[in-house]
Amino acid sequence: MLGLLVALLFVASLFFGSNPLPVLQAARESLLDTPTVLGLIFAEIRLPRALIALFAGATLGLAGAAMQGLLRNPLASPGLIGSASGAALGAVGMLYFGMGALLPLAVPMGGMAGALLATFLVYLMAGREAGTLTLILAGVAINALALAMISLLLNLAPSPYAVREIVLWMMGSIANHSMHDLWILLPGVLLGWAMLLGTGRSLDALTLGEETASTMGISLTRLRWRIFLAVALSVGSVVSITGSIGFVGLVVPHLLRPLVGFQPSRLLLSSALGGAALLLAADITTRLFPVGTDIKVGVVTSLVGAPFFLYLIIKSRRYQL
Repeated sequence: MLGLLVALLFVASLFFGSNPLPVLQAARESLLDTPTVLGLIFAEIRLPRALIALFAGATLGLAGAAMQGLLRNPLASPGLIGSASGAALGAVGMLYFGMGALLPLAVPMGGMAGALLATFLVYLMAGREAGTLTLILAGVAINALALAMISLLLNLAPSPYAVREIVLWMMGSIANHSMHDLWILLPGVLLGWAMLLGTGRSLDALTLGEETASTMGISLTRLRWRIFLAVALSVGSVVSITGSIGFVGLVVPHLLRPLVGFQPSRLLLSSALGGAALLLAADITTRLFPVGTDIKVGVVTSLVGAPFFLYLIIKSRRYQL
């Protein structure tokens, strides 16, 4: 059902825009030796946008499910270990120093480097044998430091135009991207997927407790490194291209967990499909606003995710009472 939903939303993403696009006709015309206007719109605008939404949403959903399974915390998100904020800091640093205008790869490479560095710092601060609470606290500290550095760069920006460029990038958007951006995003994302999809059995064992998982032959240190690196690579690659898109990795695993019997291994693929569906739907929603209204997809996901997050807090308090 999720696969069918993603397929329908993907086709709808190709259709919707400032003007509806006849998808089949545009696809045929994009393959001509001299593409028509419809073919160019399909190949250069609609198709890259839909593919980036698909891969970015799937990555955020998959990474969120993996982090919640590893930390055994339903409120964990892909950015908890600093990967998202580190990627944002690296990309913003490239924008601040004007490297994005000189080198097309500067912003995404800065984002991926920032994500890996932030993840390494979290693990270094927490220590090799750190518990879950220590890892979470280290992640909160690195996130706070990265956000403080981003605020400093905004404060020191040389012009209002630089501030506007940075702020708009941080809102998160999958518009105005080309197939070139997709090729930059794909290597880190696919490598992260491969690393995460092989952790299902270990995450299932971890639900029984760390000691029990160790007796079953699961190396907790190796599992943490594997998931942390996978999340840093995949989420860093996504954030470096799209900017910060929040709450997808938190909301999707929560909605789907009861449907897979609360089993982490089954939740991974389901969350990837659910994340893709949610981000495709959010992107389609941004196009339903009047022409000339540039609503960022990160704003839409936050408007959906923030109330859901508050609902989770209220629900957890009821259980405690």
